Amino acid sequence: MRVEVLLPQWGMGMSEGSIIQWLKKVGDSVVEDEPLAEVEAEKVEEVLESPATGTLVEILVPEGEAVEVRTVVAIIETN
Repeated sequence: MRVEVLLPQWGMGMSEGSIIQWLKKVGDSVVEDEPLAEVEAEKVEEVLESPATGTLVEILVPEGEAVEVRTVVAIIETN
């Protein structure tokens, strides 16, 4: 099953976030709640956590790019 990783809304005023650094790469195994990426939102750094356990199969938003809240930033394939 494919699980979409969405950019969450950490604060009420947050409308977008920027991927600072991916902590995992395509092909890596991930565990639910494990940090996937560092995100800057509203001048604060947050950690984007994995919504599922599986394999990171696709990164849709490169480092340095800002996207709106609830944008799909990656895909995880679960077993």
